[in-house]
Amino acid sequence: MTTPPSSSTSPSRPHRRGAAGHLVGAYGLPALTVVLFLVFSLVLPRTFPTRDTVDSILSAQSIPAVLALAATVPIVTGAFDLSLGYGLGLAHVMVLQLVVNEGWPWPWACLAVIAGGAVVGVLNGVVVEFGRIDSFIATLGTGSMMYAVTGWVTGGGRIVPGPQGLPAAFTDLYDSRFLGLPVPAFYVLVLAVALWLVLQRLPLGRYLYVVGSNPRAAELVGIPIRRYTVYAFTASGLIVGFAGVLLAAQQQIGNPSVGLDYLLPAFVGALLGSTAIQPGRPNALGTLVAVAVLAVGLTGIGQLGADFWTIPLFYGGTLLLAVGLAGYSARRLRTGADAARDAPAPPAPPPPGGGGTTGTAP
Repeated sequence: MTTPPSSSTSPSRPHRRGAAGHLVGAYGLPALTVVLFLVFSLVLPRTFPTRDTVDSILSAQSIPAVLALAATVPIVTGAFDLSLGYGLGLAHVMVLQLVVNEGWPWPWACLAVIAGGAVVGVLNGVVVEFGRIDSFIATLGTGSMMYAVTGWVTGGGRIVPGPQGLPAAFTDLYDSRFLGLPVPAFYVLVLAVALWLVLQRLPLGRYLYVVGSNPRAAELVGIPIRRYTVYAFTASGLIVGFAGVLLAAQQQIGNPSVGLDYLLPAFVGALLGSTAIQPGRPNALGTLVAVAVLAVGLTGIGQLGADFWTIPLFYGGTLLLAVGLAGYSARRLRTGADAARDAPAPPAPPPPGGGGTTGTAP
């Protein structure tokens, strides 16, 4: 009797290399965050590994994190919203304009600004999809118009509250603490979890990913591309409006040009985040990890006494790295999908009960 050829149950070497590469790609950025924190803690043992540093990171990076999450949603559909910084500046100025100069109760002013952010997002989506204008050009144009509106509202100056200041309940939106930590950190956490649930667990998120990865396939399966792209821009505008409320509570002065400083960090976080957790796909948790890496790095560099010009240098270099890594991760994802599709099917096992060839010699 001849014996059937033995099959090895251990994974092949290419498979092991692929699994290791996936783990490195998915969790390399969180590991880098830990490594950076440990390195700066060893170099700066008296100032870096302290409660004040952690509180400063959680508080100061909350608005960049919210804006990075806002940038992530349109990127899922393959679009870019360059109006984020302009929208942030307009939103925070409008909150202070309504509260300080118009006498609105602060809750109504905040709700109106957040709703206005959603309207701006709808307009961006309509211009991009129904106007058939590239998202870079369209949102740059709408952003420039928002910057003009900001200058018109403020008259080119700042909105400064009177001697009585702003309502304490309003400033507590940013300055208060919860469970011993700055409350803005919990805003970021809740927003990131909500976006993760929508993008990963709901049909809406899956449709957005299909629209971004393969618009032609989305059309073939009946997904209305234009509608879902408008949804993505609307969500982005809504989040930008919320970020504007936080910025107004933090700054407590309406500065018409402050929003532009947040544009580059937002895109660095969103693009770098697409190389983590789910490499090759923009995702909320990856964006959160990317913001953490940037926050730890910038805080450590600042405590080392680096010059002011190192911050834009750091962001610019990281942006180039993020775009390169995001493209590489996306290519690996497509290559892996193509390889899985083209791989031959495994041979069917022999039927039980000796139905196969016995191989007995005559």
